[in-house]
Amino acid sequence: MTMTPTATNSDSAPSSCASQGLVTKQNQVASSSSSNELNSNNDENQDSSNSNQPSNNNITNSIQNHRQYAPFARPNLQKEVIKGVLRKKLAKQRHLVMKEAIDPSYLDQLFPQMLQLFSPQTVNYNGGIGQVPEWKISCYLEVMPGGVPTADPNNELKSLFDPLLATCNHIFVDWYRQQHACNKPGLRIPQVVGCERIMTFITRYTPTPGEQALLKHVDGAGKVDGSIVVALPMDRWSGPNLEFEGGGLTFWDGKQENEIHYDTRSGDLALIDRAVWHQANPITKGTRWALVIFYKVIRQDAEEPKQS
Repeated sequence: MTMTPTATNSDSAPSSCASQGLVTKQNQVASSSSSNELNSNNDENQDSSNSNQPSNNNITNSIQNHRQYAPFARPNLQKEVIKGVLRKKLAKQRHLVMKEAIDPSYLDQLFPQMLQLFSPQTVNYNGGIGQVPEWKISCYLEVMPGGVPTADPNNELKSLFDPLLATCNHIFVDWYRQQHACNKPGLRIPQVVGCERIMTFITRYTPTPGEQALLKHVDGAGKVDGSIVVALPMDRWSGPNLEFEGGGLTFWDGKQENEIHYDTRSGDLALIDRAVWHQANPITKGTRWALVIFYKVIRQDAEEPKQS
C-alpha cells in the first residue's frame, strides 16, 4: 500500500450522492429498519441493533442517535457535524475539521499510558510516503489483511484506544452519510450501513529531518473511502520544552482546490473524504501526536425498484 501523492481524475473521485437511509449493521450482515433522512431533526430515530449479538470490533453499527456518542465526545456533536457538512458542501469541499470534538481532558488521561506503550515501527512504502522513503514515526494499532504495512500491530495500545475508536466509527458514519447524501427523487443506490477500520496508527512528529511532517498526499493513494485524524495532547509528561511549534493541517479542497490551513490542537478531529489532498504541516520544535484511522464504508445493496 502506498500513500505517495498520485494524480487523481474524475474516475477516482467519490460519488456525490449516497443513501440517507438508516439501517443497522451486525457481523457484516445488514438488516433493514425504517429509512429516515439524516438531518438536524433526526434525534428521535430509534436504534434497532441487537446488543446481544457479537460483532467485529473494527465494524460499527449505524448510528441512530447522537446519545450513542461516548461522554467524552462534545455534546451536540452530531448536529454540529451535519451543519458543518452542509457549509462545506456549499463550498464544494469534502473535508471537515471539528474543534475539540473529543474532550482534551479525556485524551490527557490516555496520554501517559500511551507514552509507555508507543513503539514506532519502521515501514518502507513503495515509492515513499509524503516524500519520506522510510517511515519510522508511527505505531500501528490495526493493519490491513496480510499484515500490511506491518505484521506486528500493537494490541495493547489498541485496547487503550478502543473506546475512542468506537466513537470515531460513529462520527465517521454520520459524517459520511451527510457528505454523500443527495435528494434526487427516485434515485436508488446502496445504503451506507456502517464502516470498517482498515488501518489505525499513532504518529509522533519531531523536528528531526524526515520526522517533521507528512507532506501533501492522499490517504491510501485514494483507495480508502475516508479517514479521521484526531489531534492528541502536547507531551507535558516526558520532560520540559516538548510543546510543539508549527504543525496543524493543510487541505487542498474545493472546486479550485483552495489551500486551507487549520491550527489543530488536542481534541480537534478532521474528517477526510477519499482522494482529498492534505498534509500534516512541519513542526520546528517539540513533539506533535496524532491518531489516524483509515476507513472502508460498508453498504447494503439498494432495493430493486418496484414495477408499477
